[in-house]
Amino acid sequence: MHIDQPLALLGGLSPRQFMKRHWQRKPLLVRGAIAGMKALHQPTQLFALAANEDVESRLVVRERDDTWRLRRGPLSRRALPARQRPGWTLLLQGMDLHDRAAHALLQSFRFVPEARMDDLMISFATDGGGVGPHFDSYDVFLLQAQGRRRWRIGRQSDLSLQEDAPLKVLAHFEPEQEWLLEPGDMLYLPPRYAHDGVAEGECQTYSIGFRSPARGELARELLQRLAEDAADAAGEALYQDARQPATDAPGAIPAGMLRFAEQAVASALRDPRAIGRALGEYLSEPKPHVWFDPQPAPRRLRGVHLDPRTRMLYDERHIFINGESWRAAGRDATLMRRLADQRQLGEPELGAASEAARELLASWCEAGWLQEGPRP
Repeated sequence: MHIDQPLALLGGLSPRQFMKRHWQRKPLLVRGAIAGMKALHQPTQLFALAANEDVESRLVVRERDDTWRLRRGPLSRRALPARQRPGWTLLLQGMDLHDRAAHALLQSFRFVPEARMDDLMISFATDGGGVGPHFDSYDVFLLQAQGRRRWRIGRQSDLSLQEDAPLKVLAHFEPEQEWLLEPGDMLYLPPRYAHDGVAEGECQTYSIGFRSPARGELARELLQRLAEDAADAAGEALYQDARQPATDAPGAIPAGMLRFAEQAVASALRDPRAIGRALGEYLSEPKPHVWFDPQPAPRRLRGVHLDPRTRMLYDERHIFINGESWRAAGRDATLMRRLADQRQLGEPELGAASEAARELLASWCEAGWLQEGPRP
């Protein structure tokens, strides 16, 4: 993707301009972001997907007394209200993992780092359906795929929520702007921008969301991964206290033991590459419900592409794929980085790979992480 090329998807802005002017700063409404936009699925197909145990689904119903009802999937067709009934919404999370067309659509937003990309959610709603005024802690593009939805947004300071509601619905929504989106229109919202989308007739909206881990969550995940190698990094030296005098306060932790513990933790973090390696493994970890189908060993690699469910990243020293890491340098590192960026490699590119790199790629094919041939 050429980051200086103007895109209809971004209202004529280039990716570089969009990231500088709008990303994490201010909303952007784009009319006709995708010309001739058609929904990727018929409603009946979405209902069938909601019954699949591998698809994360939710049903949101707004009752006549303005209360909310939430039910989590899998959801059989009988569990869903009639299409003629107004005020209900079906949410299907992570559709890019289950549908190649949805995955291909998500790739249009790869001017944002892969480490930040989360998933594509489909929202099907009957007339008056929505999930109430709320705010997200992450960036989101709201792409209208079928029908019409009216959006109201506001940058408010009061983010208190309704009590006893099964959803995070704002108690005091203060809209500042309002638009009616039709198929192909798109609205970008930065984090914590309050918004409320209500269907006008039957509609589908695609939400392209971006992960934004909290500092505490990130610290917990990285420390857990670092702990796995802590014993090797810190060594096997035992605590010694040959100079420990007799004490009349046996419940007090000795100062020497505290220093020993501090040194043990510091030694586990001494490797400057440790945190980067743990971060890459964490960010490339597939979602909990994702699994891969093992494949027969390929006879000859004539081209490969990443499975839609595979997450692949890299830093200066490592290649990360599906929660695992490899050291990489030289020509093979360049090849692997190209695979992470383009999500595919052709036969000429594979011809320049070392035997070790080809064996590694073949093992990823066997694991189901890579697929043979060009990307569909």
